[in-house]
Amino acid sequence: MHSSLPIPDAAAAAVPRVLIVDDSAVARAVLSRFVTSEDRFALAAAVPDARRALEFLSRERVDVILLDLEMPHTHGIDALPQLIAAGQGARVLVVSSAAADGAAVTMRALALGAADTLVKPAAGAFASRFGEVLLARLDLLAAPRAATVEAPRRAIHPPVPLPGFDAIAIGASTGGIHALASLLGEVPAEVRQPIFVTQHLPPAFSPYFAAQVQMSARRPAAIAVDRTRAVAGRLLVAPGTAHLTVSGRGPEDALVRLSTAAVPTGNLPSVDPMFASLAAVYGPRLLAIVLSGMGRDGLEGARAVRAAGGTVLVQDRATSVGWGMQGVVADAAGSTGVSLAAGTRIFCSTQVWKGNELARLTPLLTRLQAELVELTASSQAALLPTSGEGGKDAIAALKTRIKKLERGLPRPGVPTLEVPGWAGDGAG
Repeated sequence: MHSSLPIPDAAAAAVPRVLIVDDSAVARAVLSRFVTSEDRFALAAAVPDARRALEFLSRERVDVILLDLEMPHTHGIDALPQLIAAGQGARVLVVSSAAADGAAVTMRALALGAADTLVKPAAGAFASRFGEVLLARLDLLAAPRAATVEAPRRAIHPPVPLPGFDAIAIGASTGGIHALASLLGEVPAEVRQPIFVTQHLPPAFSPYFAAQVQMSARRPAAIAVDRTRAVAGRLLVAPGTAHLTVSGRGPEDALVRLSTAAVPTGNLPSVDPMFASLAAVYGPRLLAIVLSGMGRDGLEGARAVRAAGGTVLVQDRATSVGWGMQGVVADAAGSTGVSLAAGTRIFCSTQVWKGNELARLTPLLTRLQAELVELTASSQAALLPTSGEGGKDAIAALKTRIKKLERGLPRPGVPTLEVPGWAGDGAG
């Protein structure tokens, strides 16, 4: 049995709707009680498995999905991509006993697109404190996301190539793991600049996060170690116990330094000291990127990057789980920023796609992905060899299908990225 509470009137229709997917009847009952304990949320349905959740989502729209992982028939991780697609913008909060700090399955869920995770107490151990935390997470995830309206931006006329970069720094928090995976997956192998990443995570997550980042980026990645050199082609991740910073007189002698100094935002690790220290070493040849996250971490660091002549890009509001970190940077810049996630590709043959090109590019890339998935599935089913005539035929077929899709791809010319302005450069 599953419960579905109808929304009785037009006023209630504005209340964010929550779908619970959990095989435990006790958990469904308790989660339902927490969700409906105040007038902030409406319970759309509570179902015991992913199949029924998908059936429900084919008929109804919700704002947030509470997803258990350990379920019969289909594991929550396996169902996650389908639920995200069927949810048409609904945020997924994984609520599972398997979502403990440092759990590899948690990192996988976040990388696949889950907005956040929350450890579910054992049956009979639910307490009011858990309910308060759950409602706070729901408040964040159900916050309205207005359609992106582009504010005036300082365009470069005539179009000129972007400046070269000697280092890339990326900061993120809530929602950043999925955005980071999408972004790093688009960095071509020929980009050899060192990449520095600070993601707000508990220390126990760091090893799993570094492993996930290495898979997404397809390049060596490791947790930063004090007094080591920044190496070309390598990605360094801030440990959960220290800020990742660098020192040196220039890019040639950049030395990694870990710090536990207190910062105004209270974050550890923090994006601010990473950006600021890299700006001091790399100056105008630093590219700093702020992805999804709550709070203000990264703002002062972005100011330091701009003061040193570096470039700052932010993820746009429409594709962000939280409009905090990148939001305050965008506000300071007087711009909504540049979209780097959810189908937007910043690195594309080392060129930058314009917005109108991206509108055409995204559905084509989606079709290409579907082609690859279909071919992979058929190859696995038939156990096609990777070498010999059968393997050659499969590869030739794939190349033909890709070429057909490529004919419709827009060709990037000279990069024409509109660089956000900066309200009062160097000012507070």
